Amino acid sequence: MSSFHAIVYGRLIDALVVARKSAKLTQAELGDRIGARQTFVSKIELGERRLDVAEFLKVSRAIGADPHQLIRDAEAD
Repeated sequence: MSSFHAIVYGRLIDALVVARKSAKLTQAELGDRIGARQTFVSKIELGERRLDVAEFLKVSRAIGADPHQLIRDAEAD
């Protein structure tokens, strides 16, 4: 993966973390909403596991974030 892609992906994950915290959700609560364990959410947030597109959409919607806006913001920084 190119450094540009790694940077944008990192920004995207950072935005998801901020959105989750703004929604006052714990990792465990988000996990419950998406049918996953807290460790799944933790690994994503720590960069130990990558999200595919379908998972990104599911997580974004579970925290009440607009996935399109998250992508635009990650690319713009």
